[in-house]
Amino acid sequence: MWEKTIRHDGLHAYRVVRGQSQHEVDMKARLQFAQWEERWQNKAKLQQNREDNYAGRTIALERTVELERQREVLATLLSEAVKTPTRLDWESLKPKATFHLLSPTLPKSRPLPIAPAPLAPKANVPLPALQLVTPIAPEWTLVEKLLPFLKAKKQRTADALTQTLVANAQKEYQKQLDFKDATETKRRQEEEAFRLAHQEFLKASEEVRESNKKLSTSFDDKVMAWRAAKIAFEREQEGLSRQIEVFKGSYLAREEIAVTSYFYEILAKSQYPDTFPREHLVELTPEKTLILDFELPAPSALPTTKEVKYISVRAAFQEIPLSEAWMKKNYDEVIYQICLRTLWELFSSDTIDAIRSIVFNGWVRSVDRATGSEVHACVMSLESGKDEFLAINLSQVDPRTCFKKLKGVAASKLIELSPVKPLLTISRDDKRFLEGYAVADRLDDRTNLAAMDWLDFENLIREVFGKEFSKGGGEVKITQASRDGGVDAIAFDPDPIRGGKIVIQAKRYTNTVGVSAVRDLYGTVHNEGANKGILVTTSDFGPDAYAFAKDKPITLLSGGELLYLLAQHGHSAKIDLAEAKRIAAEQS
Repeated sequence: MWEKTIRHDGLHAYRVVRGQSQHEVDMKARLQFAQWEERWQNKAKLQQNREDNYAGRTIALERTVELERQREVLATLLSEAVKTPTRLDWESLKPKATFHLLSPTLPKSRPLPIAPAPLAPKANVPLPALQLVTPIAPEWTLVEKLLPFLKAKKQRTADALTQTLVANAQKEYQKQLDFKDATETKRRQEEEAFRLAHQEFLKASEEVRESNKKLSTSFDDKVMAWRAAKIAFEREQEGLSRQIEVFKGSYLAREEIAVTSYFYEILAKSQYPDTFPREHLVELTPEKTLILDFELPAPSALPTTKEVKYISVRAAFQEIPLSEAWMKKNYDEVIYQICLRTLWELFSSDTIDAIRSIVFNGWVRSVDRATGSEVHACVMSLESGKDEFLAINLSQVDPRTCFKKLKGVAASKLIELSPVKPLLTISRDDKRFLEGYAVADRLDDRTNLAAMDWLDFENLIREVFGKEFSKGGGEVKITQASRDGGVDAIAFDPDPIRGGKIVIQAKRYTNTVGVSAVRDLYGTVHNEGANKGILVTTSDFGPDAYAFAKDKPITLLSGGELLYLLAQHGHSAKIDLAEAKRIAAEQS
């Protein structure tokens, strides 16, 4: 009898399989294990389905909760806002950025090479001396004396021994000579090797010193550049902070431009869903009435989904849309809330009584379903005095009823976007505006913009930008010429995304425009209550100018870009800075 124990760790199952042969046992074991594996796969699949269903339901629930939160935000746009009066924290407007560049670190100097080891003291090998050999004199016996041949034989033996001693002495002498020569040759070789090693050491040491000197010089240059950048950054931050202080002082002095800029800041602080537009135009009349053209959200900006469900059989999410009745009711409520909330934010932030009343004109940009064309219409208009409005308990009012009580003008159903006439419109008159004259038609390939009359240049800028903005229904006004780099032109662009009030400055320069001109423009944009600033020159801008303009509502147009803009409107000219400098030198 054969037997085998098999196990399945996933199912925690085991079994002893028996059979009449090894083959039978192996076959039964394979069949049993296949059954266990099928059960295990089905169990794992069921568990995965459970986990997927749980994850899907969790995601659907989270998305549904987020949709409910969005609808709750819309329902409480007014009630949440009026809990705390709006105030402008002047300190929050000041830059808080810190200088982000780390100071350079001192590079590690290369160590000097190790000097070659000094030679050992020179060994004193004495000059060898040749050992003198005394010839051996044999002693004669009587027989040797009597027998001459014996005497001669003994003499020959003595002479041979003497020659051997002489030969040995000469060999020893030669050996000592060879040792002395070898010692001196080795010493000369050691001295030559030491001389070469010392020369290499001196050369390597000089290279290391030069390398370390360059590292030190480079480090000093980096430190100086870092300090200069840090000083420039701190000066820029200080300059911006001073501008805020000037802005604050001008606001407290009730200067018109500062007051309108202040209310721009208040409106910018107001939090709305990301799908809502954030564009507006503000004007303060001499009668202390603030006229506000405010971009309201179109119906498409509101949520369209009520909840999200997870369909397990299809492993897919299903969005349940909000009803059309909900959209009609809540769109109107949202718009009325925005109107009242905006008036509350402006009135409650007016701590110096700079305004007596506000005219709110609510505009909506949408697509006419009948024609498919874009429509920009004023759908509501309301005028209210400050005292009258602040006496209202906005936390308990019905927004639509309150709007009607204040004698606001709007269609019975705002979602239909029926246009109404604004009670009071923003005036674009400015005592600084002058009538411009045409310049562009007089240009040709020989006209050097960098050398043309400065007044002609400013009128050219007004003319070309007037053509550019007129494509979207905008207009450009030229201001009184002053040569002082102030506001040269102001554009009014009705586009709700890129538009608004835009300050344009023209610099007919032959040298690179530095950061100070860009910083001045930024301050002018702020003081004018403008949405954007454009600085155009016949030359180019330095890297510090581009760095300052980054992430700010400022556009820099170089001479090359100005020529391209002219070409877009069918005009040609040239910019030759060298020629302009020569002409200026001749005229001075």
